[in-house]
Amino acid sequence: MHLIWTILIGFVAGLVARAITPGSGPSGFFLTAALGIAGALAATFLGQLLHWYRPGQSAGFIGAVVGAVILLLGYHLIARKG
Repeated sequence: MHLIWTILIGFVAGLVARAITPGSGPSGFFLTAALGIAGALAATFLGQLLHWYRPGQSAGFIGAVVGAVILLLGYHLIARKG
């Protein structure tokens, strides 16, 4: 059940991250949602690796937004060089 919750939080986090990150990133509903979901999953697994979260516990909304913003900034760095 925590995976479903992570995906739902990530969906909204992607929209928030897209709104607060400057520049043109991946556009479109599905790409933004995928970015947020990936950010939420990355924040969850990184938090569990660093023992911020227990196994089975997912990152909260703020962690998901931070993860999505980091992924979006990484996208900007890669897209700028390419």
